[in-house]
Amino acid sequence: MFGNLFEEDYSSVSNSQYGKGKKLKTKGLEPPAPREFTNLSGIRNQGGTCYLNSLLQTLHFTPEFREALFSLGPEELGSLEDKDKPDAKVRIIPLQLQRLFAQLLLLDQEAASTIDLTDSFGWTSDEEMRQHDVQELNRILFSALETSLVGTSGHDLINRLYHGTIVNQIVCRECKNISEKQEDFLDLTVAVKNVSGLEDALWNMYVEEEVFDCDNLYHCGTCDRLVKAAKSAKLRKLPPFLTISLLRFNFDFVKCERYKETSCYTFPLRINLKPFCEQSEQDDTEYMYDLFSVIIHKGGCYGGHYHVYIKDVDHLGNWQCQEEISDMDLNLKALQNEEEDDDPLMILKTILLQEETNQIPVDQLGQKLLKKTGISWNKKFRKQHGPLRKFLQLHPQMFLLSTDESTVSLLRNHFTQAPSDLQRHREEVLQTLASEPPGLSDNTSCPHWFDINDSKVQPIKEKAITQQFQGKESAYMLFYRKAKLQRPSEARANPRYRVPGHLLKEMDAANIQLQMRRAECDSANSNFELHLHLGPHYRFFNGALHPAVSPSESVWDLTFDKRKTLGDLRQSIFQLLEFWEGDMVLSVAKRVPAGLHVYHTLHGDELTLCEAEIADGEDIFVWNGVEVGGVQIQTGSDCEPLLLHILHIEMSGEGSKCEQLVESTHVFPSNAEVGTVFTALAIPVGVILTNSVESADEECWTAIPKEDMKKTFREQGLRNGSLILVQDSDNDDNSLLPKQGRWISGVDELNWLQVKNFCQLESEEKQVQIAATKHTVVFDIRIKAIKELKLMKELAENSCLRPIDKNGKLLCPVPDACTLEEAEVKMGSSLGLCLGKAPTSSQLFLFFALGTDIHPGAEMEVIVEETLSVGDCLKIMLEKSGQQGEMWHLRKMDWCYEAGEPLYEEDAILKDLMIRSGDTLLLTEGKLPPPGFLKVPIWWYQPARLSGHCESQDHSICTSSQGSSWGAAPTQGAPGPEPADISLLYLGDVEISEEATLLELKSKAMALPSLLKLAVHSTALLRVWTVENKRPSRLLRTDWWQLKEYRLGRRAELCLELLQKEEDLGPRDVLLRTQLRIPEKIEIAKYFPEKFEWLPISSWNQQVAKRKKKKNQDTLQGGPYYLKDGDTIGIKNLLFDDDDDFSTIRDDIGKENQKQLALGKKKSREVLRAQSSDVFSSAGMPTRPRGPEASLSIHVASFR
Repeated sequence: MFGNLFEEDYSSVSNSQYGKGKKLKTKGLEPPAPREFTNLSGIRNQGGTCYLNSLLQTLHFTPEFREALFSLGPEELGSLEDKDKPDAKVRIIPLQLQRLFAQLLLLDQEAASTIDLTDSFGWTSDEEMRQHDVQELNRILFSALETSLVGTSGHDLINRLYHGTIVNQIVCRECKNISEKQEDFLDLTVAVKNVSGLEDALWNMYVEEEVFDCDNLYHCGTCDRLVKAAKSAKLRKLPPFLTISLLRFNFDFVKCERYKETSCYTFPLRINLKPFCEQSEQDDTEYMYDLFSVIIHKGGCYGGHYHVYIKDVDHLGNWQCQEEISDMDLNLKALQNEEEDDDPLMILKTILLQEETNQIPVDQLGQKLLKKTGISWNKKFRKQHGPLRKFLQLHPQMFLLSTDESTVSLLRNHFTQAPSDLQRHREEVLQTLASEPPGLSDNTSCPHWFDINDSKVQPIKEKAITQQFQGKESAYMLFYRKAKLQRPSEARANPRYRVPGHLLKEMDAANIQLQMRRAECDSANSNFELHLHLGPHYRFFNGALHPAVSPSESVWDLTFDKRKTLGDLRQSIFQLLEFWEGDMVLSVAKRVPAGLHVYHTLHGDELTLCEAEIADGEDIFVWNGVEVGGVQIQTGSDCEPLLLHILHIEMSGEGSKCEQLVESTHVFPSNAEVGTVFTALAIPVGVILTNSVESADEECWTAIPKEDMKKTFREQGLRNGSLILVQDSDNDDNSLLPKQGRWISGVDELNWLQVKNFCQLESEEKQVQIAATKHTVVFDIRIKAIKELKLMKELAENSCLRPIDKNGKLLCPVPDACTLEEAEVKMGSSLGLCLGKAPTSSQLFLFFALGTDIHPGAEMEVIVEETLSVGDCLKIMLEKSGQQGEMWHLRKMDWCYEAGEPLYEEDAILKDLMIRSGDTLLLTEGKLPPPGFLKVPIWWYQPARLSGHCESQDHSICTSSQGSSWGAAPTQGAPGPEPADISLLYLGDVEISEEATLLELKSKAMALPSLLKLAVHSTALLRVWTVENKRPSRLLRTDWWQLKEYRLGRRAELCLELLQKEEDLGPRDVLLRTQLRIPEKIEIAKYFPEKFEWLPISSWNQQVAKRKKKKNQDTLQGGPYYLKDGDTIGIKNLLFDDDDDFSTIRDDIGKENQKQLALGKKKSREVLRAQSSDVFSSAGMPTRPRGPEASLSIHVASFR
């Protein structure tokens, strides 16, 4: 009705929850949450599908519709497994609806997904993010269902449940002739404007008559003249379910805008339609309808959200009146307040009674107790009752612990025991609360209504419906059912009623899978990552602990279950550290700027890690509790080491009295006296000044009085990184600050900009300094620079300022109207005054260069409109660079200063492709293939053949050759055997669709002229590799896969290898190349040709086993080897050579060449670029207009 006028109102949730030492746990890997206490499932919003969710929940809570759909079996609808078969007629929409309803009924998850259903509609992700009108969806969905069910026993499902008829009559006042016309309806649309309620609107539509008289007469066919007449409408046939759409949205023709009617509009919970029907002879029960669903719209015409109030006819959910819930909370709160001071037993029972299943993890029980009472178990009860877990073990008559003691539940038979006189009243209250858990009371006098808002389901009172009569959040669609429709007793509170057997099995299996996933997730979430710092590998110096060996030996990472105790942790560390002797003390440590500091020791081996308040990523120091390396260690936060920066005077040169200011760092305990600074500097006495970083705009040194020298650093407010100034008492107190004032107030001097003359005009000055602040306008700086450079005044109309980066490159010009802060120009930086007008807001300033091998200073500059197409921009750049022809395309340079992805769509607008001012485009030779096609260079690969006996092998180094003859480039500096024939021969390019299979690619490659000469007899004898860095990289398997499934990318290159016989590699097979037979005692290593390095395999496993006590890798395809097809494996016979170094001279030369190449690239990027430009531009930010209205549609196949 209103297209996509309604845009979903939802808040975005940030995923940037990163912290130091913490692991980011991906939500997407966690299983869905179980149902809440209502035991009903919501539906997840896909971005803008709240209107769909509300309608689907209404259909789901229409039992007759749901069961009629369930009655259609696979023999009529087909099977979802056959939907991709070309000849199978699978009615996907009804099947997906069946599956969704089964999930809503039986699957233990908080919210179901509609992705499969919307996919069956033919909707894209764009459609799922766009909201539509629910009244429009209701008609389109019913139409799609009718089309999908043609030829089945459910072909009349919609007609049988929702179809009604209206008769329009005109009665001639002269001859009493009746002219009538019958109309069908699936829903009634009623007016809201100027109407008080539903019954008033129906009266106007189906009771009142329209009279034709005076100037508005009716032509009677019988009388054959204009006569007086009366027109009326009546409901002739009523459906079992009546859908009523309220016309809330209207158009104001005066203001020419849409608006929402928010006035009061009442509707009854039960309505008698007898006055509005044509035939009224039947019993009143035939005309009585009960309200069971209200779809509510919140918002206005151009934005809003849908949710639905639904009556649970079959009592499938757990429901309880809000007053009863409040009373229970008050009773529990009163009970808790009464007992919390004395009896922990009653507090724990109260907490467990509030749990839906009376079961909770033990560590969460402690957290809930802290939340309820405001004090932890350890502080309140541990001294008298012991640890929480032990307390639960001592009361088996009341608490039931699981086998692994991770969860606890309350024994229900405990309430059958006779309580003592002192506790009788409290036991009775608890027993009353436990005997009627939420939703299990059969209160038929209070209908069960729920508010279903996407994923959330909440019970509501029936009187809450009256709050939706008016306002911005008000009723939009009403659903009534005949009052005489009665549900069978076996359907009551039975979600499995009439659900097909195959769906029952699927849901049961899915629930088992969910339980397993939740158990695995709970186990994974219970693991902590601890960093163990081993005391014997540390030394104390410079005020803190520092590793005496490499970090890998001094710090070990340990993954441990947080539900286990400190005693378990200590035992695990004992087993891990086989060399440990004597006592072992575990202390919490922390890395500070000075080094590692120990804070407190962990006591209580019976405490779990959570109870000991150990966090994920905690640093644990393992030592004897007294000393480290013979030095006694002070622990605690009071003596935390502080790293201070001290400025003091030293004499420069021998015998010279010239003073210079020297900065040095020193570490002091926080509880040390400030006067210890003099001892550290070997100064007998002096003056100490502190610097306040809060006021950097002025000289802010403050002397510490002599009487405060006895105070500690912490009392003086000093912290890590604080700056202090120390003067000799022999010097004048003020002598140092004026001398070094330039250094101290250096921040104040950065209130200027340096402007260089790039206008290529003669001037006495080459550069000037212009005073400015961050609020200075760029135009004022430019005019002042022209005056101080003594340039012509005409430049004021034809010049601009361009920032200069650290490499001397001129960047995009800054607009004249911006301030320095808005233009992000830092104080103290350099700007270039260049020819050319200041940029406009609708233009782009672009750099461009020829080819993909770009050198600094080789770029050209151009100004274009941001609305220009890629093709037109290409023509302008070709013309400016003096190139001709059509065999060119544009690529965008990436952040690595390398050629990125090409711009494929020549008709695309630069602004739409996110091209911004300052971007660099590359003019690259070659025509791009059309969309959906790949242009793939094909190479011929001949594996290396080794001659002679070799001790180290290198099979993957090859050289490219584009000539017609085979050739191998010699490898310099490698003694011993050389590859006899290493080559990649260029065969040509193949242009092929992404939809084509690998087999079709092989066939096309065999048709290349260069390959015809090689006489390849069959595609089955060809092996296909991807090429990376001029080496075969990834093996492409499975001939019938489409190329797009390999994710090759637009810049992929492939090479072909000839086989001696056909092969069939499985997904877990790895193709490796070896040349030596394997002797009995060997060492093997993987080769990394891009780094010229070897990774020994067996020795690494031994190292891991020693450090982490983990099992050896079950597969070499996992880390750290990641063996894949084509990898080179070195094999060393330890009987002849026991050296574990696999490197060859070739590797050493390769590493050296890489180092020289990296230095060369770094130097080339540091070359200053001095080319100026005569025109410049910058881009503005366009406003995003409201999208056009889009119609809603559901795609259905033909089943006629």
